[in-house]
Amino acid sequence: MKNDKIAYSILELALVAKGSTIKQTLNNSLELAKTAEAAGYTRFWFAEHHNSAYVGSNAPALLIGYIADNTNKIRVGSGGVMLPNHSPLVVAEQFGTLAHLYPGRIDLGLGRAPGTDTDTAQAIRSDFMRAAQSFPQEVAKIQHYFDEANQSSKVRAAIAEGTGVPIYILGSSTDSAHLAAKEGLPYAFASHFASTHLLEALDIYRSEFQPSKFLDKPYTMAGINVFVADTNEQAEGLLTTLIKMFVGVLTGKSDALQPPAELTDDLREILRHPAVHQMLKYSFAGTKATVKEQITDFLEKTKVDELITTSPTFSIDDRLKSIRLFAELMDEINQHNYMSAAQAGNLSV
Repeated sequence: MKNDKIAYSILELALVAKGSTIKQTLNNSLELAKTAEAAGYTRFWFAEHHNSAYVGSNAPALLIGYIADNTNKIRVGSGGVMLPNHSPLVVAEQFGTLAHLYPGRIDLGLGRAPGTDTDTAQAIRSDFMRAAQSFPQEVAKIQHYFDEANQSSKVRAAIAEGTGVPIYILGSSTDSAHLAAKEGLPYAFASHFASTHLLEALDIYRSEFQPSKFLDKPYTMAGINVFVADTNEQAEGLLTTLIKMFVGVLTGKSDALQPPAELTDDLREILRHPAVHQMLKYSFAGTKATVKEQITDFLEKTKVDELITTSPTFSIDDRLKSIRLFAELMDEINQHNYMSAAQAGNLSV
């Protein structure tokens, strides 16, 4: 394992629990962000999804402003803006505006997928397929709009120029790893639902990485599902909400988040199904000690610089407790790494 401190962050989908409302769900997102800030999390990102009655994260730029305006230091951003849905100029203007309002705290994660079904993608942007195929060029446009050198161009996003908003490339396959490496940008892999190509994508990114004015060495992030509770049984109960959610996605019968239940043999069998297992392979549930062991193993295998966690629970109280406990175990991991490095003579204590 590396000696550097491992950052930990949150990816928020604003999933609606059964019996709750969109308004309460978004209020919960703010409570979650405040708790994460107090617990030492690095960033709080919103995903972009459309055409679901049970997902509140449809407009990341608006939600980023909501969270940033009601917190003090945690970084806030998109995980991500699904770029083929949007005009690069408008994205640059939105995030440039956010950067002026909340300087030094805004991140722009960019993804290639639509975050929805094909019909909805076409409704959002009629030339979606062309934009998706032109993802590298669309990213380059945003980079130009953020560049102070663009001041002499005929088309400008003046409010974005020179704001220094960091761009992250998001991916769930190997394609975006090549792009992030070529451009010298940080790379975030969506292994919280797409585990198959994680290690291959990380290898590609690191081996092909070209230093840039943004980064002098690779920076990697990996998504994981995490549920920490007082007992392993309680945490496994929280995990059942996620299992049922993904079964709904796979069967086309999406529903609001369901209450936790016992992790029965039937649910364990579902978890072992190849499609479900592939999506939820990097899901960690248990006590602090249990999850700490799982996370340590994951970090050894991936050597990522940062973990970005999701933990969709039915109860906001369960989620708040889980993120506090996860922060404690990450602090323990980082302290152990620091002491190990010091003992090896790599650091001064």
